[in-house]
Amino acid sequence: MNMDRKTFIRSLGLGALGAASGLSLNGQGADESLTLAPALLAYGAISDADFWRTVRAQYPLDPELHYMNTGGLGPAAKPVLRVFFDTVNAHQFKSDTGHDTFHGHRAIVAEYFGVDPSEICFTRNATEGNSIIAGGLALGEGDEVIFEDHAHPGGSGPWFNQRTRRGVASRLFTPSTESVEENLRRIRALITPRTKVIQISHITAPTGILLPAAEIAKLAREHGLWFHIDGAQTAGMFPFDLREIDCDSYATSGHKWLGAPHETGVLYIRKDRNDEVLPISAGSYTGPIPGTLPGNGTIGYMDDATRHEYATRSAASLAAVAAAVEFQNRIGRVRIAKHGRELALHLHHGLAKIPTVEVLTPTNPELRASITTFRTPKLAYTEIFDRLWKDHHFRCRPVSEQGLDAVRVSTHLFNTADEVEQLLAAVHTVVTSA
Repeated sequence: MNMDRKTFIRSLGLGALGAASGLSLNGQGADESLTLAPALLAYGAISDADFWRTVRAQYPLDPELHYMNTGGLGPAAKPVLRVFFDTVNAHQFKSDTGHDTFHGHRAIVAEYFGVDPSEICFTRNATEGNSIIAGGLALGEGDEVIFEDHAHPGGSGPWFNQRTRRGVASRLFTPSTESVEENLRRIRALITPRTKVIQISHITAPTGILLPAAEIAKLAREHGLWFHIDGAQTAGMFPFDLREIDCDSYATSGHKWLGAPHETGVLYIRKDRNDEVLPISAGSYTGPIPGTLPGNGTIGYMDDATRHEYATRSAASLAAVAAAVEFQNRIGRVRIAKHGRELALHLHHGLAKIPTVEVLTPTNPELRASITTFRTPKLAYTEIFDRLWKDHHFRCRPVSEQGLDAVRVSTHLFNTADEVEQLLAAVHTVVTSA
């Protein structure tokens, strides 16, 4: 897809989203209040350095900062932040909740994931989505869940909680860096008659291993198991269709690769299994007649995923999630994914040439995407992280999980090939001077 310069500038203003949200500030129309006019270039080839530098200019990041920790917290672009702040102002101007705008935002997000709007629930983060599934399924003493030992605390913590509360047992596998088939074999070997759930990190947080979600979904279906995906590291990194994956539920954070504001998230629950997940919290908006006292026979649950959205919500946050989705759609999701992967692969190859450096992320393209994790026996991960940050202004992520003693690098749409070259030079300096 190609756009001329004028069309690209107009599209990044996200004025259409503002109009759909009903925004109006002191008589200004949505297009007037939301449109930015940066000096943007036309779409170019994937290797067009000028284009990606222009994308970087859409982010209010310190120009001296090399930010490579999207896997921890991703920045929001200026057009997304403009939608967020203008929505706050508009609703404060009228003292309005903005709840009537939710359906439009939900439709945009649902299309992004290839599902129906009724299957989308807005949450605060992936952890909350994971917790809704772990706490809402009808599990009891001795029932088992399988997940990987590289799971983020946001993925493992909800199951620890269910072990404490209900006696649910966890069975763990170590994700393989060898092949899709080996990961399937390791999961299959853990299934017992007590297994009720399989959960995976779509991409593992410590080392960026891409797990075969569609194949695992098929395995779960064969055994009648619930299949849940912790997708904190994939939504916004590369395109996929949840209907094609065929999982039962999927949770992600908006404030990572999607580039939405802090404390935003999305939970998908397939409609034909929605009733199997009871809300872990309830109140206004959980049911069709909110505010009714229990016992009168009128309170209940919504018949879709919105039953997990209770009480007053931030309309600005939800508008910004939809804006982040539209921002990525304007740039091109395939283009973003290819850019991030190419940067990661270039980084991988460069790191492998530095003496003593070991890259933990797989080389197999079926098992990797835009995360690269490395270590060296010469230095502790804390020292590598500190020196890259303090001496060279690279914000990466220290990896202490499972004793990996490593540093993780995320490469996304606002990162450039020049930055990767500078990072390689910095790592070489840090390691060889040790």
